[in-house]
Amino acid sequence: MKIKEIVRNKDVIYGKKDLETLYEFKNFPVFMGVTSKEVLSDKFFRMRWQISKSSGMIQLNPLLPLKILYPETHNSGCVGKAWEEHHSEFANFIYRHKPQNVLEIGACHGILFQKYLRLNDKIKWTIVEPNPRVNKKIKVKVIKKFFDEKIEIPSSIDVFTHSHVIEHIYDLHRFMKDLDDKILPGKLMIFSIPHLEIHLKKKYTNCVNFEHTMFLTEPYLKYFLDMYGFEILEKKFFKKDHSIFYACKKLKKKRKPSLKSKYSRYKKMYNDYILYHLKLIKKLNRLILNKKLRNPIFLFGAHVFSQYLLNFGLNEKKIKFVLDNDKQKQNKRLYGTKLKVRSPKILSKYEKPIVILKAGVHKDEIKKDILENINSKTVFI
Repeated sequence: MKIKEIVRNKDVIYGKKDLETLYEFKNFPVFMGVTSKEVLSDKFFRMRWQISKSSGMIQLNPLLPLKILYPETHNSGCVGKAWEEHHSEFANFIYRHKPQNVLEIGACHGILFQKYLRLNDKIKWTIVEPNPRVNKKIKVKVIKKFFDEKIEIPSSIDVFTHSHVIEHIYDLHRFMKDLDDKILPGKLMIFSIPHLEIHLKKKYTNCVNFEHTMFLTEPYLKYFLDMYGFEILEKKFFKKDHSIFYACKKLKKKRKPSLKSKYSRYKKMYNDYILYHLKLIKKLNRLILNKKLRNPIFLFGAHVFSQYLLNFGLNEKKIKFVLDNDKQKQNKRLYGTKLKVRSPKILSKYEKPIVILKAGVHKDEIKKDILENINSKTVFI
């Protein structure tokens, strides 16, 4: 059955019909995770990236229906040392602003709330999340919905928070308007976003995708905050290339936003990103297709990292398994492929296994764990 697409043919900043196509994947898997279903049940959709000539915003057009994109959670942001540190530091960042009653948008597993409880176990906390996976033993109020204009918010809420959510929003003007309507002057919005400009500059494979549908960098975020009446009180970078924390106060009066076009800069960055991956795949395929090579080959990451490499043309037939530390993903299949997912511990069975590792900010911790705890003779490419 053909997927009914959502057309987004206007710049998400200014609303102008001035989009220029940069690159398109004809058939990309619609779900960034694993599945236990048969291969024939997988769905694919075109992934076309365009850039606005006026603002320089890189954005996805068309979009997937939300029910297809988010049929369930894929455990993003739940596993790994970097995410553990992120949630702890972000909880501390919120704590410094002394909230009494918090509303969290898009919490999924409720990890941030659990981290915050260690700082203040008396905090009042409500989660708004369409696919909640919160442990039932955790005493927190959960509203199983998307955050929108229909959500009723008690006036006692003094801090709105969200972590790696805003870059997923399809209509950011509408989302910000909903926040503007519901957050009273003087109240706070504290949030974390991925440092996307650094991600693209460093060629991180998961930078933009079906879920990150716009290249939401600092200048654009500042534009939206000014437009909808939020003043930045504090900004903190988590690691050099991971996330940015913001604490903002709702003002009584809105500011006039301003923005310098990033068209030339971001177009070059994105084109460099595409060229890098096309060259990388050629290099990897030459290596793994070498008839003299006898080492087993693995691909790390049952997530969009691997889906991107495969859709750029990485030879799937030469890969033995996809590796992932998430136990909930193991022994399932990477969506959109025939590849089974296994624990990295399987590498201990082989003499000199080869692992294709392209996992952005998580690369170093993954490599270190395998070399120190599983197989010191593993070769990474």
